Amino acid sequence: MPVLVDPAPRGAARTGVVQVKICGLRTAADVDAAARAGARYGGFVFFPKSPRHLEIDAAAALAAEAPVGLAKVALVVNPSDADLDALLARMPVDILQLHGRETPARVTEIRTRTGLPVMKAVGIAEATDLPAIAAYEAVADQILVDAKPPREATLPGGNGLAFNWRLLQGRVWRKPWMLAGGLTPETVGEAIRLTGAAQVDVSSGVESAPGVKDAGAIADFVAAAQQA
Repeated sequence: MPVLVDPAPRGAARTGVVQVKICGLRTAADVDAAARAGARYGGFVFFPKSPRHLEIDAAAALAAEAPVGLAKVALVVNPSDADLDALLARMPVDILQLHGRETPARVTEIRTRTGLPVMKAVGIAEATDLPAIAAYEAVADQILVDAKPPREATLPGGNGLAFNWRLLQGRVWRKPWMLAGGLTPETVGEAIRLTGAAQVDVSSGVESAPGVKDAGAIADFVAAAQQA
């Protein structure tokens, strides 16, 4: 049975410490590195086109060993009800991350069907993309503000691309939100200062090769985010 967690980063609100999500965990060493560094969330990708994709049973084994305090986030793309049923029957999930073209109505359906907190990714490239956040904020528990992928991209995220962070300056949303898109240990501090993000997400920015996490880079990223 999935373990529900509070989707809001209450610790960040109290202490000012930025919460970090390390996405695309594929090995026990990845999970250990994320937890030891102090990450709040660990992301598991279920999208066959991604170099970070895991089969459900492999991810379930990793999730079962994840330490208490590391929220398990399942990243799915345009999932059917059958996809969700198969995933949740075999893996403990704390938060569902919807990273496809799910409509607000579909987000509501998934949230109701699964009983889990839902994080919806919204791609941003220019100011005209920002109004979509309000539509999803009304139905999701969290918003992932990510870089919009190029038209020719095969991945909806994890492309290592950033967007103009100044687009988010001075903006306030009611729901918790997380900044993603091309962040690295070297850039995350500036991104936080420009956007005021209380949560950040990284995948390719802490890898030595696509899908291969670097424990040192994970530690450096979390430290840089928490010191920002």
